[in-house]
Amino acid sequence: MKCTLGTALLAAMLAAGPIMAEDDPFLLLEEVEGEKALEWAREQNERSEAFLKAHPLFDALHQRNLEILTSEDRIAYPSLMGGQIYNFWRDANHVRGIWRTTSVEGFRDERPEWDVIIDVDKLAADEDQNWIWAGASCRYPDYDRCLIGLSIGGADAAVRREFDLKTRQFVDGGFELPESKSFISWRDRDSVFLAPAFEPEQMTTSEYPRQIYIWERGTPREDARLVFEGERGDVLVTAVRFWDKDTPYDMIVRAPTFFTREYHVYRDGETIRVNVPGDAELAGVLNGQLLVELKSDWQVGEQTLVQGALVVAPMESVLAGDAEFELLFQPGPSQAVAGVSVTESTVLVGILDNVVGQLVRFTPDDDGWQQTRLSVPGMGSLGVVTTDDRSDRFFYNFTGFLTPTRLYEADAMADSHRPIRSEPSWFDKDGMTVAQHHATSADGERIPYFIVKPRGFEANGKNPTLIGAYGGFEVARTPVYSGLIGSGWVERGGVYVLANIRGGGEFGPRWHQAALRENRQRAFDDLIAVAEDLVERGITAPKHLGIQGGSNGGLLTGAAMVQRPDLFNAVIIQVPLLDMKRYHKLLAGASWMAEYGNPDDPDDWAFISQYSPYQNLSAEADYPKAFVTTSTRDDRVHPGHARKFVARMMEQGHDVLYYENIEGGHGGAANLKQSAYINALIQAYLHDRLAGASDKG
Repeated sequence: MKCTLGTALLAAMLAAGPIMAEDDPFLLLEEVEGEKALEWAREQNERSEAFLKAHPLFDALHQRNLEILTSEDRIAYPSLMGGQIYNFWRDANHVRGIWRTTSVEGFRDERPEWDVIIDVDKLAADEDQNWIWAGASCRYPDYDRCLIGLSIGGADAAVRREFDLKTRQFVDGGFELPESKSFISWRDRDSVFLAPAFEPEQMTTSEYPRQIYIWERGTPREDARLVFEGERGDVLVTAVRFWDKDTPYDMIVRAPTFFTREYHVYRDGETIRVNVPGDAELAGVLNGQLLVELKSDWQVGEQTLVQGALVVAPMESVLAGDAEFELLFQPGPSQAVAGVSVTESTVLVGILDNVVGQLVRFTPDDDGWQQTRLSVPGMGSLGVVTTDDRSDRFFYNFTGFLTPTRLYEADAMADSHRPIRSEPSWFDKDGMTVAQHHATSADGERIPYFIVKPRGFEANGKNPTLIGAYGGFEVARTPVYSGLIGSGWVERGGVYVLANIRGGGEFGPRWHQAALRENRQRAFDDLIAVAEDLVERGITAPKHLGIQGGSNGGLLTGAAMVQRPDLFNAVIIQVPLLDMKRYHKLLAGASWMAEYGNPDDPDDWAFISQYSPYQNLSAEADYPKAFVTTSTRDDRVHPGHARKFVARMMEQGHDVLYYENIEGGHGGAANLKQSAYINALIQAYLHDRLAGASDKG
């Protein structure tokens, strides 16, 4: 069933044709904080909230979400600095959060005695600003001064201020930057690398910095010394000093595209190019040995180092141009390197094997590098949380769909593991099961997916089923314990599916590159194949089937809905890219052209135009009642994507729900209470569309 939802504001936009460009009557909605655009957004919020909050489950879902997200029993994730534990924490009493510290020994206690360093709620009240924590970068090796990031409303742009950890005060006359997407990082106590993003000439077309300066303490920012400059068409340029024990390296990184890098060591007033392939990633330095992760095959003399491998060579020989790289790890056909971390004396490599986590230690000795698989829990996802630069201590977490996340303290050399914290069991898993299946995509590729079934499950084609997927930027989606999904969906009879589609990093660079640019349709085909496989297995039917994705995943779900409206009855599109004709002109969009292509190039637009959701909406189609969300303060993916998509659907007569958080950044929510509320709206929508077994309309 279609609706004819029209407002005076929508009519005014459609009537404003002559002032609009590119045959787009809704460009007015790209004015992020424009009066008419915000009026339109608030009107849609009011309409959608009234509908969703009227669902009989909304209040219970909302209260449960609040309980889960603000619980004191959540894991306080550690960050190791100088042998101390640091943690940023939010709860019901600290909505904006507190930055705090304790000792390693104290952290082992069930209820550590925390020393609060910065109370963001108090700071926001004292300064009458809508401060959202944007991280802390502290100076190695003394950890006496930190650069504190504070965002207004959750945007990527942030204020940066120098903070003294001993006096617990911001440094008067210290290093400080006004709100911007500028980068700043420590060199030593009295100088920093500065990558400014205040004026257009300082920025790339992606609105990130392209120049590197050295800024000395006590001098005006304008007197900082330029040491490197990238091109206007680059994605970004940044710089950082990192340490290999007592040896510092000043590294300048130029990113011509999202997936290519030039690494330059700045030494004695000159820059030395690190001779590695442009798409390779530097993974760390240990005892003078440079670790490099390869994204494509690399021919070095008569040796071929293959895609996905982790290789190593002496840093100084790399800089001299005469390095001989050694193979450290080569993933098998079902494997991928999921992360590389360095402790005092060893390298930790996270590995995905058929989307299941493993952890391997590589240790140098007189006979070369020794490989040891660590004794971590099996059949789940794991990730290194933090490592110590002064010992082989590290923390990692382990999780699975039905296994509450557990935090471990470990010693890499001793292969010892101590459970420290465990997330509460937020739902009753009794009778629930997890399985992994494969669907066959349009080109014959086998696409794995996980399925979480509720108790009492029967393959009768009537199960309300939600598919989550992302499929982009080599991001791997792995099993994770979610109290919100478990209690709000599976415990209430829903099936949850995680689809490991191409474009992601579940099987390394090849899996990602298979869906780049002209091959983007493969990601959509993979999701559609998983959906069809679920129907064929009798797990669900289209009227009980929904999909959810955010950011690039919002593009995914938007495209899937437009291409196969008959296959879904619920579509959640969060902080999305949808107008692929103009995405590169909006905020950080230009930085993603290596992923999607350049719409201004006729050859690229030929394939982008085939799937761009905004351009392919049709008044003749029978779309499910989609739910589109975004944030006004998202300065990464422009809220205009979501606004214009919904406005066009409404103009064509389609029924659609929309919610725009007036703050929140790219995550969509600026604090835990907002996250609980938005998730309750989404859950109420899913129960209305799928659990009620309603017909489309």
